[in-house]
Amino acid sequence: MSLGDFLRKQLIDVIQWTEEGDGVLAHRYPMRDMEIQYGARLTVRESQMALFVNEGKIADQFGPGLYTLETQTLPLLTNLKHWYTGFESPFKSDVYFFSTRTQTDQRWGTQQPITIRDKDFGMVRLRGFGLYSFHVADPTRFHQKISGTRETYTVADLEGHLRNTIVGQVSDAFAESKIPFLDMAGNLMELGAAISTQITPVFADLGLALDSFVVESLSLPEELQKKLDERIGMNMAGNLRDYTQYQAAQAIPIAAANEGGGAGLGAGLGAGMAMGRAMTDALNQVASGGDAAQKSSPATPTQLPDHSAPAAEGTKFCTNCGKSIPRAAKFCSECGAAQG
Repeated sequence: MSLGDFLRKQLIDVIQWTEEGDGVLAHRYPMRDMEIQYGARLTVRESQMALFVNEGKIADQFGPGLYTLETQTLPLLTNLKHWYTGFESPFKSDVYFFSTRTQTDQRWGTQQPITIRDKDFGMVRLRGFGLYSFHVADPTRFHQKISGTRETYTVADLEGHLRNTIVGQVSDAFAESKIPFLDMAGNLMELGAAISTQITPVFADLGLALDSFVVESLSLPEELQKKLDERIGMNMAGNLRDYTQYQAAQAIPIAAANEGGGAGLGAGLGAGMAMGRAMTDALNQVASGGDAAQKSSPATPTQLPDHSAPAAEGTKFCTNCGKSIPRAAKFCSECGAAQG
């Protein structure tokens, strides 16, 4: 080594790292043209860990605290360098810092629907979305398998791999659960806990710990969602008799608000009652075995008012229901509709 090289070489007596922004998982301390002075101070803050790598091998790992770098605090490095007690020469090692704080608000989602068998709907395609959080738990494993010799390794560098890993595990969880879609959608917390159990070992193999995993929503593709909405609507309108009575009751204040006052109210009420009676009679006929009665006697066509036949003298037909009423009547006695 020339005198100029010796003078340019610097000795490091303080080693520390503070994060300049969010999302940094690993950072290599700059060591170009520098050696660590024997007895230097290493500061590892809370939410950090540090690794010493010497000649390509991990020598020592440090948790939060203040360390004086000497043979007593560097037992593995001392062994690798074959140092003896009292050897106080500067040394050259790579120092990596790792952020162990929780990386929150990480999103996952299925870009393509996952096809599964469903007990209620047969084959369905599901989409899932949610959040997860994690932190570096084992710097040695993370350095060996993920970050390596990179100067800086961030969450963004790892995000794609983690998201694809999660989606793969979610697909397996959906397929193996054999839980109907409606039950899964109604128990998202339990579903998230089940998926978290499957994902945790995968994260641990990378030196990471999964802190939380949340399934925010499960959904069907748009065309299947429309079919589900139609089925829900049919179930909600299952009792047509109650539904008809409700509709008739709703029509009363609407008719009363129309122009014509009482005439509008009478017409609306009459029409609603007539519709209610007609639908109620039809339901009663089906419930009492109308089909059996129809088989035992020939069906006769329903007689409708014949508007082409002349009305009896002094009478006319209701403009609403067709009932024959006195010609001078202003309201129909059957349905209550106003007559012109």
